[in-house]
Amino acid sequence: MGFARACAVALVGVEGVVVEVQADLEPGVAAFTLVGLPDKSLVESRDRVRAAVVNSGAEWPQKKLTVGLSPASVPKSGSGFDLAVACAVLGAAEKIDPKEIADLVMIGELGLDGRVRPVRGILPAVLAAADAGYRHVVVPEKTAAEASLVPGVSVLGVRSLRQLIAVLTGSTVPDETVAAEEGRPDAMLAGLIVPGAGIGTGLAGPPGEGDGHRPDLADVAGQRAARHALEVAAAGGHHLFLSGPPGAGKTMLAERMPAILPPLTKQESLEVTAVHSVAGILPPGEPLVSTPPYCAPHHSATMQSLVGGGNGLPRPGAVSLAHRGILFLDEAPEFSGRALDALRQPLESGHVVVARSAGVVRLPARFLMVLAANPCPCGRHTLHGSGCECPASVIRRYQARLSGPLLDRVDLRVAVEPVNRSDLMGRGGRGESTAEVAARVREARERAAARLADTAWTTNSEVPGHELRTRWQTAPGALMAAERDLERGLLTARGLDRVLRVAWTVADLAGKARPDAYDVAAALELRTGIARGVPMPAGGGV
Repeated sequence: MGFARACAVALVGVEGVVVEVQADLEPGVAAFTLVGLPDKSLVESRDRVRAAVVNSGAEWPQKKLTVGLSPASVPKSGSGFDLAVACAVLGAAEKIDPKEIADLVMIGELGLDGRVRPVRGILPAVLAAADAGYRHVVVPEKTAAEASLVPGVSVLGVRSLRQLIAVLTGSTVPDETVAAEEGRPDAMLAGLIVPGAGIGTGLAGPPGEGDGHRPDLADVAGQRAARHALEVAAAGGHHLFLSGPPGAGKTMLAERMPAILPPLTKQESLEVTAVHSVAGILPPGEPLVSTPPYCAPHHSATMQSLVGGGNGLPRPGAVSLAHRGILFLDEAPEFSGRALDALRQPLESGHVVVARSAGVVRLPARFLMVLAANPCPCGRHTLHGSGCECPASVIRRYQARLSGPLLDRVDLRVAVEPVNRSDLMGRGGRGESTAEVAARVREARERAAARLADTAWTTNSEVPGHELRTRWQTAPGALMAAERDLERGLLTARGLDRVLRVAWTVADLAGKARPDAYDVAAALELRTGIARGVPMPAGGGV
């Protein structure tokens, strides 16, 4: 009887569980049994592994073979267990030393010819292995750079099972060089990308970056108030609602917002990269995401595509693809009411919990939401002499598609006015560039980070209202106007907390130590849309 074990990782959402792959050989009729809640693609590994072992020059044991995946209660899916299964079988057959693979984590799919093909989710899998105390992992060579992002882990990238056997037995490692045909994509990278998973919506910057033109805020004509709101939203991580007629510049503003956000920190980059690796939208050759993602789903998107779902264990949705970045919902009233209301929980908590019969998955979803909407179905309701013929009842129903509880979670609500001829023709001068606004946003975020250094929060939008009211006091009398609006019913308790957060962001942009009555009035105007007599900051527009 022969026995050996190796380790692999089972992914549940974007979290990993180390799985012990045990192989047991006993005398009897040759058979291969795989147990431990494998899915269809994992059950098929029996044929892939057998062919890969034989084509790698090793002998397949002609005995009764049982491979167990422990813990047996955790569902396992995907082809990333192939490499560990093959090595466990070879260890049980004493073709390699079982001690060499006992504490080795191996992740990779095997081709019938023995080549090791890359799989999705390498980064979260290696992170799970590191958290469990493992320090040596074997991954496909194509994903070695992604695995190497995890500190404290020794990564071995292999091209084939033959190479791994040579390394484990101390033999000469074959080169396994494959000449790639010029002009053809690398077929080995096909497993990293899921067709139809939304390539380009989670990682790529806003439209226009790929054709050589980098969107700049200076391209936006006029819209001084909307530009100021964009800056406040970026500085504090506040959700933003832009309402105005078609052609006013709502989409242009949203598309230029990622460029004014600060680059991701190392921890944030790892979080975002892990989500995109699991979702299959991580571009080959770019193992680490360093810029905030931008996700703009179409208004026909279902609730499952927004918050996560799918057959079996749920997959990341748009809110997770936009983690640490921007989720832009253009034509927001055209989204289904169920889909929009499903955003309420992740907007508050920064994560989404999706429960299915196959299991419960917790996915990260701390994003900055930007909503854009027309005032009515035809879009001309707010334009004087525009000929809007939408009945009042139709306008009310259209605007009511954005529910009150959802809008109560939106900090900034700005009316985007039509662009006048002077601004459109550039007679009023060009607006500030993205670089100028991004510099102020970065300074404001640094002030907030210094203030929140000893806490679990990094931006003003994350700080609980109780902490703002007790731990960080505003200037005396600064909240009188907000308290009056609360008594009149113009603000909810949640709304008052959000006004406080915005006021701190306005103060950070102005370089103040704490908000005063001016900053609170500016925050109230940005939330309610009611003019408070606050002059626009000199740097907030053209």
